Amino acid sequence: MAVKLILSDIDGTILPYGQTQVSARTVAAFHAAKDAGLAVGPASGRFYSWIPAFFGGDEECCSTAITANGLQVYHGGEMVLERSLDPGALRRAAEVLREVPGTGLILFMDGSPSLVQGSRDDLAVAFPRYARECLDGSGVPDAPVPKANIFVKGSLEDTRALVERLNAEVDGLDFDVPQAMFSNVMPAGWNKGAAFSWLCDYLGVARDEAVVFGDAGNDVALFERAEHSVAVEGAMPEATAAARWHVGACEDDAVAAAIEALAAGEWPFEA
Repeated sequence: MAVKLILSDIDGTILPYGQTQVSARTVAAFHAAKDAGLAVGPASGRFYSWIPAFFGGDEECCSTAITANGLQVYHGGEMVLERSLDPGALRRAAEVLREVPGTGLILFMDGSPSLVQGSRDDLAVAFPRYARECLDGSGVPDAPVPKANIFVKGSLEDTRALVERLNAEVDGLDFDVPQAMFSNVMPAGWNKGAAFSWLCDYLGVARDEAVVFGDAGNDVALFERAEHSVAVEGAMPEATAAARWHVGACEDDAVAAAIEALAAGEWPFEA
């Protein structure tokens, strides 16, 4: 099986929840793939400037990357595609959120999160790091926005219900459920999967020459576009169901082991 491109989600796939860096084995596996001539990198909802730190500052591990849930694509360490979010549609989303207690909106204009709707205390429950580091925003700017997230203090069911309402009431944007209490915001029809297809065309890689790894609801769109999609043990049910292949847990470096095999020209997946 010829493989030319490997992409992996970060949180819950190669980075255990609660950890700040991937394992040394994961970094080494990424380098082994690069040394074998493969393009390899993350496919994450995170903003690009946050990602090298997860690899101990090793920028080679993310020189190829899909970031901001598909709004930015990198190759050779350079941004090769950028999409943005319409300010008017984001203002409409903020209007909906004002009607739902415990919810809010975060925008990223220069890599730093700004809280433009909702309570910092509620955000601290949903995403503590953003609550610690975000600035106080003054509303949605007029300029196109490169990344945004919705949060809701509540259960996974609460998150799904909010996302369903936003998708029904806000034109021009799509919202997903990567995890409880959190949602990515994308231009309508655009997501990790669309960015993956674009990157494959850009690199001249066929869909059956790519392997993608993930664990969350926002990885489903990626799995639907890739011939070889792989869910880790403990993934969200929708990601597990959408994946063609399955491996062990993030905490056991299952993805690193699979990438090591792919770099060696072996096929590590079984039906």
